[in-house]
Amino acid sequence: MIINGDGTIGGKIEEAVCFDDVLLKPQYSDIKSRSEVDIGNNLAGQHYYLPIISSPMDTVTEEAMCTAMAGRGGLGVIHRYNTIDEQQKMIETLYNQISNIAVAIGVSDDFKERATACVASGASTLCIDVAHGHHTLVEEAIKTLKDKYGEKVHVMAGNVATLKAFNDLADWGADSIRVGVGGGSICSTRIQTGHGIPTLQSVIDCAKTDRNALLIADGGFKVSGDVVKALAAGADFVMLGSMLAATDESPGETYISADGKRYKVYRGMASKEAQMEWRGKTASLEGVSTTVPYKGSVELVLAELEQGIRSGFSYTGARTLAELQTKAEFIKQTSAGQAESSTHILRRK
Repeated sequence: MIINGDGTIGGKIEEAVCFDDVLLKPQYSDIKSRSEVDIGNNLAGQHYYLPIISSPMDTVTEEAMCTAMAGRGGLGVIHRYNTIDEQQKMIETLYNQISNIAVAIGVSDDFKERATACVASGASTLCIDVAHGHHTLVEEAIKTLKDKYGEKVHVMAGNVATLKAFNDLADWGADSIRVGVGGGSICSTRIQTGHGIPTLQSVIDCAKTDRNALLIADGGFKVSGDVVKALAAGADFVMLGSMLAATDESPGETYISADGKRYKVYRGMASKEAQMEWRGKTASLEGVSTTVPYKGSVELVLAELEQGIRSGFSYTGARTLAELQTKAEFIKQTSAGQAESSTHILRRK
């Protein structure tokens, strides 16, 4: 129950589910090979064979990641934590190599100048990249971009967590919307602000929309099974950060520890370290910085994810994303079920 400010009891508190709270029911399948399954979808007039978008973070996506994502049938979004000239050079490097170049912009300061420069250099998707997307500045930014570019530019916006927010951004003109607030592995928004909704629940809620904007689930993914659950719940694409970090194609140096193991930095863009490097000061600290073990080529990571997603479709007997979303049946599992769902032999002594 909700406790009101005067101490009285208010309305019922809603329940929300996370990825680990649910499973998909296995169903009859006549799929004889995973090659029969088409897990792709369309965005900005392009067909993507892999429904994965790399996050616009400075330890995840620059030119090398965009190229690798395109090579595997996915999409990379160049981060905005740089100068306009630096971002333009990245776009120019990719131009004539990638048909849809996606870049992130903000909603204040130089966002109009940055958007103009990026489109002039060849960008065709602009990602309005803010933590709280259900905001008046996001509304102004979306309308500004759509008034200026119309259908020439695909506008991706977010992040949001509710159906109301999703519908508002779609009505403002967003072509695709990032769904998920506070679920990232290096995000501390829920700790710092007390706000957020588990990403899977947000996807379930926002998938009820009657608008045409694409739904991009963003945050909280740990394994390919989580991706399958998000797609089954209504996502058109998923956006990944930590799962693609610490690869050859992610920005940053590789560090070797005293015991000879290799690591790379992965950090939230609202972390102290990222803010100080980007603009020399900090505001609200809603992220952390850490090191994660080096993973090798991102192509190997993406290949493994693709195999897991294709298998997930086949367990439902679905050959396409639309069929997966039509046929999928979720069940809730208990904490004991969650333990059983893991590779629990590793916990035996």
